[in-house]
Amino acid sequence: MPAHDLALLTEAARAAGRIALRHWKRNPQVWDKGGEHGPVSEADLAVNDMLKTMLLAARPDYGWLSEETPDDPARLTCDKVFIIDPIDGTRAFIAGEETFAHSLAVTRAGEVTAAVVFLPALDRLYTASVTAPALRDGRPIAASTRQELTGADILTTKANLAPDRWAGGVPEINRSFRASLAYRLCLAAEGRYDGMFTLRPAWEWDIAAGSLIATRAGATVTDQTGAPLRFNTAEARADGVLALPPLLHGALVQRLNGGA
Repeated sequence: MPAHDLALLTEAARAAGRIALRHWKRNPQVWDKGGEHGPVSEADLAVNDMLKTMLLAARPDYGWLSEETPDDPARLTCDKVFIIDPIDGTRAFIAGEETFAHSLAVTRAGEVTAAVVFLPALDRLYTASVTAPALRDGRPIAASTRQELTGADILTTKANLAPDRWAGGVPEINRSFRASLAYRLCLAAEGRYDGMFTLRPAWEWDIAAGSLIATRAGATVTDQTGAPLRFNTAEARADGVLALPPLLHGALVQRLNGGA
C-alpha cells in the first residue's frame, strides 16, 4: 500500500541523512565517474548501500533502480520498483552547500506511488503518495497559481534558455537555479518558485520522487513535449521535465514548439 511504502521511504531517507551528514564538510573521498555522469563521493556509495539493504529487506519483491548501482534489467519485470538517488546534487554536497537531497520513490506499472525528498542539512522533508497530499515537514504545500509566463520566477539552467531551443521565442522569465533536480521539483511544488524545467534528458532517479510531489501539489508535470512521464523504462531517462502551474505549462510547451 502507498501509505506503508511512504512510511518506509521516510524512515530510510532520515537514515540516509544521518550517513550523509557524517561525511558532509569533512573532505569526503571523491571520484569522477566520467562522461556526463559527474562526481561520486564516498557518502553517495555509503548511502546507496544502506538504502539498498534496508529497502529490499523490507520489500524483497520490489525491483531496484539507483544512480549508484549497476542497472539490472530484472527490474523491468517487477510490478513495483524502488527508484533512488542516494545524493542528488553531489557537487553541492562536495562543496559543503546545504541543498543536496535524498530522492526516494516507489513506482508501480510505470507510475510513482510514493515519494520522499529529504534535505538533511536543512532538515527539510517533502512527501507525497497517490493517496496522500504533498507535504513539507508534515504541512500541506501547493504549487503557484500564476497565469502569466512572462515575468514568472522559474528554476532552470542558463543553457536551457539558449535561443535555438525555442521555436516560439525564449520566454522572458526570472531565472534561478539549485543543483538538485529533486529539490527544484519540490520548490515548484511548494510555490516558492512558479515552476521549473529542464530540457536535457533527465535520469529517472533524479525526478521520480519530485515529480509526484509536484503533481500532488497541483503542478502539471510532463516531459518537454507535454507527454506524461513514465518510470522504470529500459533507458531510465525522460525527455526533459516541466513542472509548472497548468497555464504556465501550456504556454511553455507552446513556446518550445513554435506556438504563440
